[in-house]
Amino acid sequence: MSKSQDSHNSETVHLQPVGEAAQPGSKECESDYDPHEHRQLSNPTNNWETLVHLLKCSLGTGILAMPQAFARAGLVTGVLATIIVGALVTHCLHVLVRSQYAACRRLRVPLLTYPQSMSAALEAGPPPLRRFAGSLATTVDIFLVVYQLGICCVYIVFIADNIKKMVDPYYSMAVEFHMLIILGPLIAFNLIPSLKLLAPFSALANVLTFVGLGIVVYYLLTNKKSSAPLDLWGSLSTFPLFFGTILFALTAVGVVIALENNMATPKAFGRPCGVLNSGMLVIVLLYVAVGALGYVFCVSECSDSVTLDLPQGPLATSVIAMFAVAIFISYGLHCYVPVEVVWRGYLLPRLQRSGAPPARLRLAEYGLRVGLCLLTFVLAVAVPRLGLFISLFGALCLSALGICFPALMEMCVSFPDKFGPGRMRLVKDVALFIVGVVGLVAGTYTALVGIVRSFMPAEAPPLHA
Repeated sequence: MSKSQDSHNSETVHLQPVGEAAQPGSKECESDYDPHEHRQLSNPTNNWETLVHLLKCSLGTGILAMPQAFARAGLVTGVLATIIVGALVTHCLHVLVRSQYAACRRLRVPLLTYPQSMSAALEAGPPPLRRFAGSLATTVDIFLVVYQLGICCVYIVFIADNIKKMVDPYYSMAVEFHMLIILGPLIAFNLIPSLKLLAPFSALANVLTFVGLGIVVYYLLTNKKSSAPLDLWGSLSTFPLFFGTILFALTAVGVVIALENNMATPKAFGRPCGVLNSGMLVIVLLYVAVGALGYVFCVSECSDSVTLDLPQGPLATSVIAMFAVAIFISYGLHCYVPVEVVWRGYLLPRLQRSGAPPARLRLAEYGLRVGLCLLTFVLAVAVPRLGLFISLFGALCLSALGICFPALMEMCVSFPDKFGPGRMRLVKDVALFIVGVVGLVAGTYTALVGIVRSFMPAEAPPLHA
């Protein structure tokens, strides 16, 4: 199952109140209702399947950008910061799942999406925040759409960059022409209306990703691109870019609720040795390994994707082709999420209220699919900087979705008397919220400055008499 498949599942959950014995929000309601026992799933996943899905969600273009991220942070800083950010992200995902569970108990419903959970949490929080419940739920939707469209932009740049690397020895073209060439196939693939029809392609993408990643690690262990000295500690000025890349790579916030919602044994998801901790441990170790090995391999010459640093040869070309095909398939899956959010949450209800016939509805949906695809294409052509794109969307969207919003939700569902001894939970959540805001502002600013500078001409060399 792909990241976007899971995100789609999470966006199409319908609230079905269960039971009439107690009023929603009452203490009696919270004490006698367990959402896990009321979930009716047609095809639930077991623990192993959920773990595999979680791993796949976090092994995309982000892991291929880790060597460049380490080049920005330094080897030692990169290793330590990846572990720390990994622990932070894992904790925030636990907070998100727990807060959703608390909101489900309060409303006596088995399932809630991320926006619904945010709305329910704020409605249970301090009175000054309750009036923002609806607007913040919409904000979550906006961040999810922007993040998923950002992934699609990253994917277009990634595919074009890698095709260019394969084709350049025979015929050199600007990367924008490669983007234009793949636009038609991307639009056609994005018009497939059913996730069921996309499932076989997703399975192929999984195989190609894991095989390609194995070959990349082999190259990193047996070759060396640069003999320049390693930077152990990096620079504070480029650390926000590293932070954004790490968040983009590690945070599968759009799917965690969906994965937990679709489990046959959801209580196993958040246990100390459960699915989430086990999966994130493997993911963090893989990211540390690829980042460190890739940085040692290329040092200061790291490209936006480690596939672009591989030497010319049949095996390296096959790896590039594998990832290009896998990411092409993933584009259609990831674009499915913003289509579903915008279509089912906003456009479809309005068209139905206006009495639009089925033919017009179908035409409008296809128009939305084509329009979103063209939007990501225009953005990718305008800013064809893969690494900066990753840092920008990681810092902008995932600082909010992965850190700020879960902390805010936990503060609200713990209100007024569940903050623990010394109100330590409140202190912790406020600290997390501040970290998220600082990461969002610093990471977004640094990435935007980098994007602007990438369009400025190089400084002319100084004149000598």
